[in-house]
Amino acid sequence: MTRYRTLDHIVLPIIAWDPGRPAEWVNDHIAMVHATSNAYVIAGDEGDVVVNSGTAAQGLRVREKFETLLGRALNPVKIVFTQSHPDHAGGWQAFAGPQAEMICQQMFHQICAERRMLGPFFGPRNANVLAAMTPPGAPTHNWFDMLDPEPLTTFADALGFTCSGRRYQLISLPSGETLDALALWLPDERALFTGNWAGAIHGALPNFYTARGDRDRSIPRWLQDCDRLLALEPDLLITGHEQPIAGANRIRHDLGKVRDAVQFIHDETVKGMVKGDSLPDILAALVLPENLAPRDGRCPPHWIARSVWEEYAGWFRQERTSELYPTPASAIWPELVEMAGGAAALATRAQAHLAGGADEKALHFIEMAVAVEPNNKMAREAELAIHDALADRTEGRIFDLLGWLEGRKVARAMPACADVF
Repeated sequence: MTRYRTLDHIVLPIIAWDPGRPAEWVNDHIAMVHATSNAYVIAGDEGDVVVNSGTAAQGLRVREKFETLLGRALNPVKIVFTQSHPDHAGGWQAFAGPQAEMICQQMFHQICAERRMLGPFFGPRNANVLAAMTPPGAPTHNWFDMLDPEPLTTFADALGFTCSGRRYQLISLPSGETLDALALWLPDERALFTGNWAGAIHGALPNFYTARGDRDRSIPRWLQDCDRLLALEPDLLITGHEQPIAGANRIRHDLGKVRDAVQFIHDETVKGMVKGDSLPDILAALVLPENLAPRDGRCPPHWIARSVWEEYAGWFRQERTSELYPTPASAIWPELVEMAGGAAALATRAQAHLAGGADEKALHFIEMAVAVEPNNKMAREAELAIHDALADRTEGRIFDLLGWLEGRKVARAMPACADVF
């Protein structure tokens, strides 16, 4: 049995929602509520600016927390969404009103429409990664059914406004967690709100590709956007989770380190491509230098390298002609398993690879075995041992990978679990 669980990962307390946790001051005019993604209010005599709203289920309580801290009714005149995910924008109705202008990047509606369109596809995929956290009968949420905020003011690249004498600048960041991501910049006090543009965990590698699946984020564009934000020289960095980061030097160090790690992965991948190395060889050779070691996060470096390769080269690797045709390699697995002597024979070979430390080779053998003989006890036992070994390799650090491996075990024990989310 693996020593690690997604339930113990650092991301869980970061996104936890506690209805009883009060709002708190960031400084003398910026207030914060910890929600699944944090919500903020910049208070002003002529009206308040709200940044994000929590989920639909959290919105009213988020507003109550702000009003308790402020000691007065909230007066939202601007509501800014740093992206369209429902944990950022879902609670909008608790803040909307005739005097409140809601503002987002122009891709907002399109991204929301795509999420609804593909909900039946992505719902089970989410559950596959979160299966160990969502037992049968657990309540579901409306991730794919959020009502879009209306009416919306949208912008393409940048938008500025003034509220209560304070200047605001909105900056489009299409390399973020969604293509409609934006940053909110207060130039006079050098405060920068980035939402989840760099990911959910400050100091971790950005999640350019999620295990649940999503549109790829552009790594070269993210590097450009990062340089653009670093050039602002913020004194206060306010993200989508955890506490704000104060001090220009610390922000430059923390964000600069992540930027350098992403640049290293990009450059090593491109170097391998130019040399003619195969993608598997590039992924296997990639090792981040110790000085660029990131905080625990949601994806390992080799996932980012794969995204770099596919951003530049697309899906055809030119390694095998069969890549160009619809019939997958798994179509001949039954014949191969039969030729090898059955699933038990492959399970024996898989166990030998596992014992020798070649757990990824073992995985290939066992995937053939269980696909052909799903009820073979020996194959299932070997599969469980392999998944445990792979989970141990994460050391509990990579949330999405650990979640997927846990999900495979849950799915084998409770096949209906994939329909929970």
